[in-house]
Amino acid sequence: MAENRASADGTDQVEGVPCWVDAQLPDVEAGKRFYGELFGWAFEEAYGSAVWALLDGERVAALTPKTDGRMPSVWTVYFATPDARALAGRVRQAGGQVVTAPVKVGAGLGTAALVTDPQGAVFGLWEAGTHAGFGRRHEPGTFAWAELYARDTEAANTFYGGLFHDALFGPGAEPDFGRAAVGEVFAEMMPPHFVVHFRVEDCAAALGPVARLGGRVQVPPFETSYGTVAVVTDNQGASFALLER
Repeated sequence: MAENRASADGTDQVEGVPCWVDAQLPDVEAGKRFYGELFGWAFEEAYGSAVWALLDGERVAALTPKTDGRMPSVWTVYFATPDARALAGRVRQAGGQVVTAPVKVGAGLGTAALVTDPQGAVFGLWEAGTHAGFGRRHEPGTFAWAELYARDTEAANTFYGGLFHDALFGPGAEPDFGRAAVGEVFAEMMPPHFVVHFRVEDCAAALGPVARLGGRVQVPPFETSYGTVAVVTDNQGASFALLER
């Protein structure tokens, strides 16, 4: 399957390819129970108090404890870059903001930063060290898509196209990243944000386990150009989407 000119294990990434996701949660153990049963993930210690989520022994995501209880429980998508500091500077120059300056993660795993676009949507930057990113993706139980819900999709295309032109619009590009207006799916007053999508075999059928595990349906299944999608929250309030291709 197409990997947006990146290998299946996340190496040799074009800048701007979604390469990693993590969830910031108040209770990592509760997150392990929820996602372990929903997606069949196993877990192992990662860095600090974070854990790797594994599918068939390959890294597919991380669950991390929130360092500030006032912050929301969220899934964050990270875009690959060879130089997180330089890209953070370009984000700022293009009208975005740097929320967390580039910082080294773990013992040589890589360098991460959190930034926003000019409309306020938060996303991550990842400069790989020993951790290149997804070990598996585009299959059930793994990352499949990131959708940005923006106030102004044309402005979003201009911003992200300037940052990540080759990944989004270059020859042979097959991006895992789309843009839509907030009001198409959510209430108009909701702020711009990314929604991380995980692939499932049957979107409607997956809603039962979500509810049984303590989550809830935020947006019932709807059709998109890239598949059938439902937006849900986990048992701690972190939103994500289920995607049936």
